Amino acid sequence: MADKKNILTYEGLKRYEDELQNLKVVKRKEVAQKIKEAREQGDLSENAEYDAAKDEQRDIELRIEELEKLLKNAEVVVEDEIDLDKINIGCKVKVYDVDEDEEMEFKIVGFHRGKQPAEQDFQRVSGRPGTDGQKSR
Repeated sequence: MADKKNILTYEGLKRYEDELQNLKVVKRKEVAQKIKEAREQGDLSENAEYDAAKDEQRDIELRIEELEKLLKNAEVVVEDEIDLDKINIGCKVKVYDVDEDEEMEFKIVGFHRGKQPAEQDFQRVSGRPGTDGQKSR
């Protein structure tokens, strides 16, 4: 069975590629260093730092695997060809949060049905800085 395409804007694609590069180049080295330092402390059976570093390593590797699969099946849309009469990839959407009494604008940069789609698929364009736009979607 063929994997479903992950539709992204170029901007969304770039964001995922940058995250993957950071995980592979920076985060892997950081966690390897944490594991090395924890091993040097001796007994691993009661070493909380070692357990935490191994958990972090597992999370990083899972995210790398998820991103590689997402990018393998990515389909980039040409933003100039988007139907602006519908909410779609590349569109800017204004939402009103009645609880916070504020209007926010988001740009939809991708549709990804994985474990962490929400914060990756929307990019805040305007609204009060430092607020959590997830409530408004």
